[in-house]
Amino acid sequence: MSDPTLWLKSLHIIGFTAWMAGLWYLPRLFVYHSQAVVGSEASEKYKIMERRLLRGIATPALVAAVAFGVALATVQGQWSAGWLHAKTTLVVLLALSHAAMARFVREFAADRRPASERTFRWFNEVPTVLFIGIVILAVFQPGR
Repeated sequence: MSDPTLWLKSLHIIGFTAWMAGLWYLPRLFVYHSQAVVGSEASEKYKIMERRLLRGIATPALVAAVAFGVALATVQGQWSAGWLHAKTTLVVLLALSHAAMARFVREFAADRRPASERTFRWFNEVPTVLFIGIVILAVFQPGR
């Protein structure tokens, strides 16, 4: 078999990719859901889609990305690296964005509209900006 570090890195990337897919799609669902009439067939369908995406993909992927990332940083002895501190800060912000989306899912499930369509369009950009920073830090590892 190959180096266990490569397996950890692969699983971390897979988890991060799946997590990002959920964080990119959920706000788009919120945009559409915010336009649907409360109680309509469309609104009910969005509730199901949001819940399944959050619980079935995004949250398990978050757990996998973080668990494999922590294991990888530990195995590689990188916890003192400044770039990893910066990356971890961005990952925490991404997790807070995830938590906000989970709150939005609960609000929509209760037939409340937590924000406007326009707000969700802007919120959709948050994971992208954080993603760019995380990838750049992981690839270039400045100060290494």
